Amino acid sequence: MTSSALLVMDVQRDVVALADDGSGYLPRLRGAIDGARASGIPVIYVVMGLRPGDPEVGPRNKVMAGVLRAGLFTEGAPGSEIHPDIAPRQGDVVVTKRRGSAFSGSDLDLVLRARGVDSLVLTGIATSAVVLSTLWHAVDLDLGVTVLADGCLDTDPEVHRMLVERLFPQWADVVTIEDWLSAIGAPRPLS
Repeated sequence: MTSSALLVMDVQRDVVALADDGSGYLPRLRGAIDGARASGIPVIYVVMGLRPGDPEVGPRNKVMAGVLRAGLFTEGAPGSEIHPDIAPRQGDVVVTKRRGSAFSGSDLDLVLRARGVDSLVLTGIATSAVVLSTLWHAVDLDLGVTVLADGCLDTDPEVHRMLVERLFPQWADVVTIEDWLSAIGAPRPLS
């Protein structure tokens, strides 16, 4: 029997401000979260958190240098909070990671094993960062993976399209939120 969890990754205030394209991303994601809860699927939030002074960032890491230049992800900063439109509820797990993958520098693997989770449903910002990194890590751990194509967002729509249409289907099931909600028997989100 498969036990799934919905991961909501890097949907933090500053990231949403940079990436939200006005397409209704947050309400769609809220529908996936509500549907998971209604179906008894745990919702696990993953946030990027860097300590003040960024001691975990090496000088040769080009990706993290860009994050630092943008002033993103400092623990305790208001912009690093999970966006209030999809905020966790009492009892939801929030995992803090230190790199791109939800598994990197976090206790996500421990949380999943403790709950008997062997299949992940991925959502988040950005498709080309946390979603891609987490997908590859999950596959390496022999976890089942589903990507909610419209539950992911990227600052580059063409990169998002290429990933969800061409690359991700090689390793994961890629579906829309509506199709996933139907498959799990959850109520559909209000339009």
